[in-house]
Parts: sequence; structure tokens; C-alpha cells
Amino acid sequence: MNRRRGTLALIPDKCTSCLICAQECPDWCIHITAHNETEPAPTPRGRPRVVKVLDEFVIDMGHCQRCGICVEVCPFDALEWVAQPAPSEVTTDALRHDTERLAAAADDRSSGNTADDSER
Repeated sequence: MNRRRGTLALIPDKCTSCLICAQECPDWCIHITAHNETEPAPTPRGRPRVVKVLDEFVIDMGHCQRCGICVEVCPFDALEWVAQPAPSEVTTDALRHDTERLAAAADDRSSGNTADDSER
């Protein structure tokens, strides 16, 4: 059985900016920024609905201990593990994986570009 976790990936369309992953992270390495938008009322007598929209999702992989708590607590399955390990980085700034980079990892997984899971 393969026990390595690889790296984290984000599916931005599923993220509701609920902040549960950031609050439960023991390393406080997840930073989320979002803004509120008002959706129009679905009916003439209805009320408009305020929803959070994700602006930026950043995981500082230099601080992350890869415990997986963020993946487990996400009620919307917006975070997941991908088998492809993150490459080594030259600077500490490069360890800050932003929304775009985390989403690219999820896209690589869905397109079938993952590491071989049959390794032991």
C-alpha cells in the first residue's frame, strides 16, 4: 500500500470560504480571503441572499505538517490529496501555494497525470 500523501489540491468551485479548514489547521498555515456578494431574491417576495466568494486561498507548505485535518474537515470536499508530490523549491516564498497552483494540482489529477499508486 502506498502511504505517501503527495500534496494538497483545491477545487475552487467547491470552496465556500467557510474557513473551517483554516480554523482547524494546527499549524495555522491556511489563509483565506473572501468577499460577500448579494444574490437577487429568487421570487418577488423573497429576500436577497448574501454569499461568500473566494478571493484567495493560500497554504504555506513550509509550515504545513501534512496532517490531513483540512481535507477531513472540509464539508464540501474542496480540498484533496493528490499523489503527485510538490517539487522542491528554491525560496520560501515559493512554498506558499496559492489558489491557482492548488487548483492546477487538482486539474492534473482529474486529467490523469498522477503518480503511479502501485508503488510500495
